[in-house]
Amino acid sequence: MSGARKDCRVIGVISIKGGVGKTTVVSNLGAVLAGQFGKKVLLVDGNMTAPNLGLHLGVLDSDKTLHDVIYDHAPINDAVLTSSYGFDVLPSALAPRKSQQKRINPYKLHNRLLRIRGDYDFIVIDSSPNLNDEMLSAMIASDELVVVTSPDYPTLSCTMHAIKVAKERKTPIKGLVLNKVRNRSFELSVKDIEAATGVPVLSVIDDDVKVLEALSKTTPASLAAPKKDFSVAYCSLAAKLAGEEYRDPRFMSRVASIFRR
Repeated sequence: MSGARKDCRVIGVISIKGGVGKTTVVSNLGAVLAGQFGKKVLLVDGNMTAPNLGLHLGVLDSDKTLHDVIYDHAPINDAVLTSSYGFDVLPSALAPRKSQQKRINPYKLHNRLLRIRGDYDFIVIDSSPNLNDEMLSAMIASDELVVVTSPDYPTLSCTMHAIKVAKERKTPIKGLVLNKVRNRSFELSVKDIEAATGVPVLSVIDDDVKVLEALSKTTPASLAAPKKDFSVAYCSLAAKLAGEEYRDPRFMSRVASIFRR
């Protein structure tokens, strides 16, 4: 059993609405924290009922999964895989056995992660999008939460509910990620969303077909298209979470080209 690093942080990524891109945020955040900032990262698929993280990363055939860990069929180290993208993954079973479909103890994830916290700088949990024991499990296991939302009223309503639940659990909320932004006049603004939720927006991530293209190749979009606006936004988000400095490299290259001319 590893001792916990003093700087190891467990971040739960939550939403109470499917389709906002929560798992996409998790996979790209892991890729940038590991690749851009050199952090040791573990991504955990805490959505045990309908897992998606493995599908995003091409991790489809795991001998051991989080289901085995939670139901005491395997130690956690046996279920952790090293991805080709520079971070580790703890997937959930795409087709859990009948013995792995019982109600979970929401404190078990926290207890199991304690055994490997010392191996990582960041552990990022992809939560269930439903108000169930899986989301509660992610909240209990996390040091802080990031809430993913999009700029529309139905999602805002769900986001406000998620924040209310998190505050009741007394898990600190680091901030919001405003995802799938199309920069249209009918969308809610950052100011609107912050005023309604009382929580700061950490990052605004544009909607882009390149994200779907990367998903079809089971590759984090920030690695597939590192110069796109959404990739720079992920780097900025990771920098804020890691307490690192980040400057948009495209801006510096534009300035340099001006001076060359």
